[in-house]
Amino acid sequence: MKDELSSSNKLARMRKDAVKIFYKGLQAVEPGAAIKRYCRLEKDLLLIGGNTYDLSTFKNLFVIGAGKAAAPMAAAIEELVGERITNGIINVKYGHVTELGKVNLIEAGHPVPDQNGQKGARAIFDLAYHAGKDDLVLCLISGGGSALLPLPPQDITLKEKQETIKVLLSCGAAIQEINALRKHISMIKGGRLAQAAYPATIVSLVLSDVVGDDLDVIASGPTVPDSSTFSDCIKILDKYDITKRLPQTVVNHISQGFAKKIQETPKKGDPAFKNTQNLIIGSNMEAILAAKQTSESLGYNTLVLSSMIEGETRHVAHVHTAIAKEILKTGHPLPSPACILSGGETTVTIRGEGLGGRNQEFALTAAIDIAGNENIVVLSGGTDGTDGPTDAAGAIADTVTLKRAGEQGMDPLHFLLNNDSYHFFKKSGDLLITGPTNTNVMDLRIMIVNGT
Repeated sequence: MKDELSSSNKLARMRKDAVKIFYKGLQAVEPGAAIKRYCRLEKDLLLIGGNTYDLSTFKNLFVIGAGKAAAPMAAAIEELVGERITNGIINVKYGHVTELGKVNLIEAGHPVPDQNGQKGARAIFDLAYHAGKDDLVLCLISGGGSALLPLPPQDITLKEKQETIKVLLSCGAAIQEINALRKHISMIKGGRLAQAAYPATIVSLVLSDVVGDDLDVIASGPTVPDSSTFSDCIKILDKYDITKRLPQTVVNHISQGFAKKIQETPKKGDPAFKNTQNLIIGSNMEAILAAKQTSESLGYNTLVLSSMIEGETRHVAHVHTAIAKEILKTGHPLPSPACILSGGETTVTIRGEGLGGRNQEFALTAAIDIAGNENIVVLSGGTDGTDGPTDAAGAIADTVTLKRAGEQGMDPLHFLLNNDSYHFFKKSGDLLITGPTNTNVMDLRIMIVNGT
């Protein structure tokens, strides 16, 4: 009994440590702080990264943007340049708001776009389009920007775009593939926002939510040269065998683009990017490194696996738990007490009818893998506070999660096969609920092993 109590206390402490490490990672990528690290104002000079913009030479200063973190980014810009802003508009996910003075804020649908998003995207596009050569446009981009900037071409309706996004999100495609298609059924993505704003000067401040921080993938690259093509889109449709599942108008549009009957998205070297600066101000690795510092301060030997982990969620979870069991058995790749950190964004291929997200599915898979071992805690959470279509950021699991589930009459494998991790963890009380964090740099996974 004493040993069981000691183990229980140890697990409780490890769980608290995992949550603390997660929140320290979030703090490192708070959007307002990120803006202030990269931007400062010295009289009339606005210094952004390595570039300087003399505000006295610009007739107007506009602020536009979209994403889950756009509201705090806009608040930081307002604090920086204040009354110099002529006008502004941003699209954010419902609930991801803050009080703004000069910039208009529109709440809209994510991950499936809605009418509000289309209304805001049109206003953003129009503001950029009417900017002149003597105007400066600050564009604030963060994760979620793709869904929050829905502006389909005239031959595709919003409803048809919604249907397309639902198919893409459920077929197992990587975010790069999803966004390649998004860019080619949009009037604003894939560099077309920069094309609309030219010859105005446009500066995009970007909070990265994609593996490798590829600028043309983040929010589908509205101000970045597009490296994807209509030909790539055709290959993606074939790869996932989804042509018959998509609206015919969407398939027709992509086919016409492939046949060069519709203009391609602007590429590198296009004049549209002559006056454009794109700067990443926050990323997954920044969150991981802050988490590492906290983990080490709590006494854990800490290893960063990667910020670029992709692939099927369940497969990725198996690899993580294999490392945890190796630490317990042999002390490799580092001795216990240990903390393994990773980031990136995995993919769930939906086969069941349940509710969940990639982080909750990761935690449930891990819970099944580590059952019967001692003193392992796994936390997987989305830095935006939202995991899939749920109110949870993710979940926490440990080596007795399955034992507790059995006592409640739950079969974890049944929940996993039905992609119903949310209801599993809701019943077990292990959901990670943060509410909207107003940031978004993909996922943060924390695995603590303490066999000592």
